[in-house]
Amino acid sequence: MNTKVFDTSCQQCPRLATFLADVKQAHPDYFCKPVPPFGDKKAHLLIVGLAPGKHGANASGRPFTGDYAGVLLYQTLYDYGFSTAHESRHARDGLKLKDCRITNAVKCLPPENKPTTEEIRTCNSFLAQEIDGMPKGGVLLALGSIAHNAVLRAQGVKLSACKFGHGALHEMPSGLWLLDSYHCSRYNTQTRRLTEDMFRDVFEQARVLLS
Repeated sequence: MNTKVFDTSCQQCPRLATFLADVKQAHPDYFCKPVPPFGDKKAHLLIVGLAPGKHGANASGRPFTGDYAGVLLYQTLYDYGFSTAHESRHARDGLKLKDCRITNAVKCLPPENKPTTEEIRTCNSFLAQEIDGMPKGGVLLALGSIAHNAVLRAQGVKLSACKFGHGALHEMPSGLWLLDSYHCSRYNTQTRRLTEDMFRDVFEQARVLLS
């Protein structure tokens, strides 16, 4: 079992640490630290995103909170019984997740929302530790190909063994399921690469797996 526990003082990636310091100087009220996972530590559903958004999770300190990507995600979580509210406004709004946890492949805000391969690998030990605590039969919902690949690395599975695709399902050696979705970003939803119905279909699939 991976024992490397995430903490918000991590500065293992010099480029990201420098960038966070610069953003903090420009926005003193922002969180501007590695963003911790949010939700039930023993959840059967772990949602894995890419990285905190500059004016979203990096500002609020809660994954997918404060930016456009969180709007569809939290509404869908609420609709499928994974959240106590349909909107995540800020880290102290009282919202709770039910049998669900949200994290990112990279915990720090990267410049232009593009982490390097080395940064993804460095942060992967934290994701592996989060996954280690999941019960068998749980679902890892990867939002985008970077999250998909990060989950495979954390599970010790070759990237070539499981191809990313919206709605694709992969069985992990650990007894967990890896379920793929396009990321619920503004770009994907506005270009209709990802529609609300497509996103809901993935959660329907997750509910069936968990039942």
